[in-house]
This record gives sequence, structure tokens and C-alpha cells, in this order.
Amino acid sequence: MGSKKTVGVKPVFPQKEKASGTSPAAEVQPEGLAKHLPSGAAVREIVESVVIAFVLAFLFRTFEAEAFVIPTGSMAPTLMGRHKDLTCPNCGYSFQASASDEVTSTGSYRGPAFDVVACTCPMCRYPVEAGPDKHRSFKGDRIIVNKFAYQFSDPQRWDVAVFKYPGAAATNYIKRIIGLPGETIRIWHGDVYVRRSEETEFQIARKPPDKVLAMLQPVYDNDYIVPEMIAQGWPPRWQNWSGSSGVLRGGWQASDDFRSYRTDGSREGEVWLRYQHLVPSYQDWQQMGRTKPAPKPQLISDFAAYNTNRDRSAYRQHPGPEIENLGLHWVGDLAVECEVEVESPGGRLVLELVEGGWRMQCHLELASGDAAIRIDGLPDFQPRGKTPVRGPGKYRLRFANIDDQLLLWVNGRLISFDAPTAYPELNNRRPQEADLAPVGVAAADGAVLTVRHLKIFRDVYYIAERGQTGPAISDFEPWRSPYRPATAETVVEFLSSPQQWDAFLYLRQVEFRLDKDQFLVLGDNSPRSRDSRLWEQDGFEYYVSRDLLLGKALLIYWPHAWDRIPGTNIPFPLFPNFGRMRLIR
Repeated sequence: MGSKKTVGVKPVFPQKEKASGTSPAAEVQPEGLAKHLPSGAAVREIVESVVIAFVLAFLFRTFEAEAFVIPTGSMAPTLMGRHKDLTCPNCGYSFQASASDEVTSTGSYRGPAFDVVACTCPMCRYPVEAGPDKHRSFKGDRIIVNKFAYQFSDPQRWDVAVFKYPGAAATNYIKRIIGLPGETIRIWHGDVYVRRSEETEFQIARKPPDKVLAMLQPVYDNDYIVPEMIAQGWPPRWQNWSGSSGVLRGGWQASDDFRSYRTDGSREGEVWLRYQHLVPSYQDWQQMGRTKPAPKPQLISDFAAYNTNRDRSAYRQHPGPEIENLGLHWVGDLAVECEVEVESPGGRLVLELVEGGWRMQCHLELASGDAAIRIDGLPDFQPRGKTPVRGPGKYRLRFANIDDQLLLWVNGRLISFDAPTAYPELNNRRPQEADLAPVGVAAADGAVLTVRHLKIFRDVYYIAERGQTGPAISDFEPWRSPYRPATAETVVEFLSSPQQWDAFLYLRQVEFRLDKDQFLVLGDNSPRSRDSRLWEQDGFEYYVSRDLLLGKALLIYWPHAWDRIPGTNIPFPLFPNFGRMRLIR
């Protein structure tokens, strides 16, 4: 049986690492070193280790594999490092926040000053208390790695791989393989571009559909809307809409809790329900209920609740989230998901995503199930397909615009089209005013239907850094940054002000050339991942050599356990966390 090891990286902020007395390449804590943890946690770790040893005995009969523990959040939310499981007391949404800074690289507890005591809900942006008296910290995911995968086949782009850190061969890291031997990789506007020879042009690297689903990041789930906020004057994010004339009262009727919307088919033309990214700030929450709010819609950014952890020392200086963790980069690659209950025998449903002012639409004929994908301004782009939508019934729909490709799922099944759904270069890297309302659902031709369980996701946004040019990694050159002075107010102002968006025309792009047996690796949590982009600042090459690859990550076999049966108050020590046991994609 292989030994359990840890893989990962420290956060990207070097000033914090320096303050803690560790280096970016410091070896992480091997599993089982519980003596440095508080006594209650130590007992739990020992018991869990015994239980896991029995689990591994069976797993290793099947896999030529080794077990590792994820210590940090560089791959979150795909893989969780040391973290806290939290539920927002305002909207009820459950999420995770990083707690890896609570311990040193060897696993020693750093003391009360570094306890995570606050974070931010990703749905309603409510400031959530997360102190150890209310929420304990859990160890990271335990994973199985196939050590022989790359002895019989070549690594593939988007694989999650474990490797030896080039700067310290005793340290194991885990990242996603992005660049392959012989390629030049460009990171620009959050996407990955590939050139395979000097004679060819850069082409965007498109994820396969299964990787798209695995890497989507939550933006908003309308099931967690808070009606009390609306009563206090905060507008719902989904509203009736009518083109340039703005918001209307009519067309779609909201339920009493604003979690579903119905249209009766009586209005002519397309009746639009549209999403605006109306997110409260920390300052808004301080004034909620005292003054009438006047929020402005913002661009969807690379905000990640996992990164909003605030330790006790920082919280005493300023209780709000740090500026670099508010999400500084516009993300135009989006996906919408919803359940549609069709009551009429026919009619038409439209799903729309906007990126850089271009409108990408999927039209569904409710009687026949025929689907057509269209992009305004590209009259010859009209892939068609057949779906299982046939008149009255409930259908689960997902429409995605990721990596310059449009994808449609119905009831969990990817729909095939008669022509490629990847579209040509649109030069849409500057957001337009339409991007302030980037997701829409429309009913037409007498369709009677109800839409519920509305969810919006975004793609991973890879930040174009090489080395590190500031205290937080960013695509903006320091002398051209729109966030000056760097305050929460300047972030909100920039993301909601189209007249300032020429700044997106000057985003940094970085390139990495790979020779034989060299791979470029990036973390899914780009703002907090010390990956290939940043190694040169430590004096090392930016690539992983083939001989440093240890294997391919297979599955999360043991996330942290529960202390009680989920959904009940029934005590059950070490109840398995089945919800996070899954294959790693």
C-alpha cells in the first residue's frame, strides 16, 4: 500500500507567505501529523486515519494507485484544500471557504490570529461569520492518483495531474495540464490559446463538454433569493425586459417568493425575462434596511467565495473582503440552467447569452423539439438539432457559451447538431452595455410555461500573469489598472460603468513555449494558484518535465466526514460525505 501524501500550493500572495515564515515551495503536511492540531480535531484525525486505512486496503486491490491529501485551494472548487463548510444565515446557500492559512506548510497550527472568522456568501454576498466557535475547519479532499496512467498513454489537455514541483522535488503539486509538448500557449482574456508551430495562428483551446461541466463556477442560483431583501427595496435579479425600452411590468408573472416565473402566452412577440448582476457590497449590507438601496448592475466577474476567507488579524483591521478577492476580471463565458414546465402544445422558447455585445441564442420549438442556434450578426451560423422536448411536460435545460462554442443539454443529455457549434472569432473582448444583462429567457408564439430553478455559471478565468507584477495577480498592467485607488467602491464603479471599459482593450497577454516533454500546468482557482505562470519569480522554469509527472488524479474517495447524518440532528461520527465522492474531471 502506498503512503498518503499531500499535494498543492500555497496562496499566491507572497507577503502573506513571508509573514508566516514559509516559502511557496515548502513541503506540505503529510496526513497523520495531527499532533499540531487542537485536541478535539486531533482525535478526529486519528479516527479518520484508521477508517481510511481500511478503505484504502480495498481500493488498492483495484488500482495501481497512491493516496494524497489536498492541503490548499489552488484547484477549488474541483478539489478542496483545508476549508470550512458554511451555510449563509441570510439566504441558506451552502458553500466552502479556504482555511489553508490556518496551518503552516508542515501542518502546525499557526495560532488564533490566523483563524478564519469571516467570509462572503457567493449568492447574496452576505458577510458570514465563520469563527472556530461556530464553524470548524476540515482537512482537504483525499484523492486517488493512478501512478501508471502516463506510462501507457500521453497526458491530455485538461487532465488533472500530480507532479513533483520543479523547484523542490520532494514537494507534490496538483494542477490541470493546459499546454502540451511542442506548443506555444497564450493566456489572454481568461482563455487559453494554442499555437503548434511558428507558421500557424493561435487557436482557442476548447474544453470537451464533460470538462466544461466539471469546471463551471457558480454565479447565482435563484432558488436562494431572499424575499425580505426585495421587501427592503433590493430588486430581484431576474426581471421582465423589453429590449432598449427597459424593464416592464408584465409578460412574466413572478411567484410570491420570486423563485419561479410564468407567462400565459397572451402577449405578442418574444416576452423576455432577463438577469442583471445586482450584487450587494459589504457597505450595502451595513446600510440594508436603513436607506433605500440604488444598486447598479455589474459585469459578471471572477469572484469566488472560496477566496473571501478573512483571518482574525485582518478582520480587526478591516472586516470587509479584501479588494483582490472581489473578482476583478470580467467573465463573458457563461452558462444558464433552468427547469421549464411547458403547459401549451406549442410555442417557442429562447435561451440567450451575451458576450461582448454579441447575442448567442438557442431557439426551441416546443411542439417538435427542433433546436436552432443563432448569433445575431452571423446569418450563416444556424446549426440545427433535435431534442426530446415535445409539448407539455417538465424539461431541464442547460445552454452554455464556453471557449467560443455553444452547447445545449436537455434533461442531462448533450444535444447533437447538424453543423459545428463553435463559432469564428468575433472580436468581442470589450464588454458592451448589453453585458450588464447577459442572460435571458424568452417565450414566444403563444407558449405557456413556467421557468424555475434558474442558475447561472461562469467558466474558469485564467489570469494572464508571468512572474508577479503586484500584490495580487491581475490582467491589468499596474500603470493601467482601473482600480486606482484600490477600494471596494472603485471595483463596483468600474464593473458597472461602460464608459470605463476601454481598459479591457489593454489587458496583458502572456505566452509560454514548450519543447519536447514539457507541460504547462494551471490551477482552476487562478487568483490563488501558484502554478506555471508564477514559478519564474522563484527562479525556476515555467514547465513540468515529463519525468516529474507522478500520475493522473482519479477520484475523491474520502472528503471530510460529517458528524451527523446530513439533513438531521442525529449524531453519526464519521458519516461519509457521499455528495463529494466522485471521479475527478
